[in-house]
Amino acid sequence: MYSGLVHAHSGLRWIALVLLLAAVAVAIGKWQGRSGYTDGNRKLYLFTLIAVHTQLLLGLALFFISPKVNFSLLSEKLYRFYTVEHTAGMLIAIILVTIGYSRSKRATDAVTKQRLIGIFYGLGLLLILASIPWPFRIIGANWF
Repeated sequence: MYSGLVHAHSGLRWIALVLLLAAVAVAIGKWQGRSGYTDGNRKLYLFTLIAVHTQLLLGLALFFISPKVNFSLLSEKLYRFYTVEHTAGMLIAIILVTIGYSRSKRATDAVTKQRLIGIFYGLGLLLILASIPWPFRIIGANWF
């Protein structure tokens, strides 16, 4: 079960990243004066929100069963990363994405909707990229 969750969490990472990149690119492009807020935009932003929340659920399950999460070994880099840094960074990023989506839903004009998505999803994307256990950063991490 652990191995399956790790592979699902790692594989869905790429879908979430592509959706976040697309959402940020579309939002910034439309924020700069292109056409308004469409139903396609709303769906892209919603699917992005769903992808990052699915990642959150998989990550929470892994948090409780992973051997890499160990509060008694925080002095070691690998355990500290997964126990504190990865978890805190991803939670903050998902909160930013959620705030951006909910605030954009309440906004009245298209430019404000796109600006809110661009800012909050963009900040969430940067934090996610900084918190991913990339193979060149963390010993024992894989691309998939």
